[in-house]
Amino acid sequence: MDRQKHRILMVSDFFFPNFGGVESHIYYLSQCLLKLGHKVVVMTHAYGNRSGVRYVTNGLKVYHVPWRPFLMQNTLPTLFLTFPVVRTIIIRERISVVHGHQAFSTLCHEALMHARTMGYKVVFTDHSLYGFADAGSIHMNKVLQFTLADIDQAICVSLFMVPNAVDTAMFTPSPESLSCDEIVIVVISKLVYRKGADLLVEVIPEVCRLFPKVRFIIGGDGPKRVLLEEMREKFSLQDRVEMLGAVPHAQVRSVLISGHIFLNSSLTEAFCIAILEAASCGLLTVSTRVGVVPEVLPDDMIVLAEPAPEDMVRAVKKAIDMLPGINPQVMHLQMKKLYSWGDVAKRTEIVYDGAVRSLTTNLLDRLPQYLTCGVWAGKLFCPVILINYLLWCLLRILTAC
Repeated sequence: MDRQKHRILMVSDFFFPNFGGVESHIYYLSQCLLKLGHKVVVMTHAYGNRSGVRYVTNGLKVYHVPWRPFLMQNTLPTLFLTFPVVRTIIIRERISVVHGHQAFSTLCHEALMHARTMGYKVVFTDHSLYGFADAGSIHMNKVLQFTLADIDQAICVSLFMVPNAVDTAMFTPSPESLSCDEIVIVVISKLVYRKGADLLVEVIPEVCRLFPKVRFIIGGDGPKRVLLEEMREKFSLQDRVEMLGAVPHAQVRSVLISGHIFLNSSLTEAFCIAILEAASCGLLTVSTRVGVVPEVLPDDMIVLAEPAPEDMVRAVKKAIDMLPGINPQVMHLQMKKLYSWGDVAKRTEIVYDGAVRSLTTNLLDRLPQYLTCGVWAGKLFCPVILINYLLWCLLRILTAC
């Protein structure tokens, strides 16, 4: 039986040329869905001079709407101002499913709200986990509750739902053996609190003190970069800690294959696609035991630690002892069998089928779902949806005139 073909709009503030796991996920998933015969369009904000419509590999159409990021590549919340643009793209591209990515994306939440108001099927993929340790996470969980109250399907990138994957053809080990004169530990991450940048500030000096042959390469940028630079100056580690800044995705492999160990210090993590790329390049991984990270790689490819400096240092020591038994080529072949974007696309295709088959709800059916979001939040969410519905009616009248 022929598969149902979908017309999908991927929406997120995070897409190329920005670097990150969400960006890679959207790109590779879109490419595989195109190969399966579906139509895929991406909507994101403007990046530098990238504004308007652009085409990337295999004709993937990308709308860079003229919104500028104001914080960590995230656009300023507008609630209703994005509605005319979202509506135009959905109608022009004859979209059947709107797929939003990442809870931190303002554009994602607003597009899903507008799509539901217009009666379209929506799917949301959550790429991160948030606790309740700070005000930002508490508010983000409430926003996430608002979005999840009225969607057709949800995906989390864990092994029990639809996992991330890695392009093993792009991330291959170096054909030459690395020098044993020094051990290079690679870190490629956004330098923010959630990714454990503060933890690195304590771990790196101790590792350098215990292991004179260890050198660090750090790729990435963010508000915590200054702390790492101050640490390097304080402990006089300029010759042992190399700061690369932001690394374009096309250059990630060249950075990875220059190292022996990949270090991930995330405090929260839904999956961590970076460790897949590192393992595919033949690097032994040291990572914090958070989220579903313990389930991502086999035990002989990863050393886990609690997100505490002393335990991270212990894990690095264990990884150094394991290095003589690591064969990068064998590790790459194993990753090739474990993870495939084609498999991820087929699983996501099933989710779209379920979304399209789900019952269509009207405004009166949707409002009670928002009321369950909290005593005060529910009463606040309902007027937002009502105003959004009235705006949709106004747009239909204006375009009909």
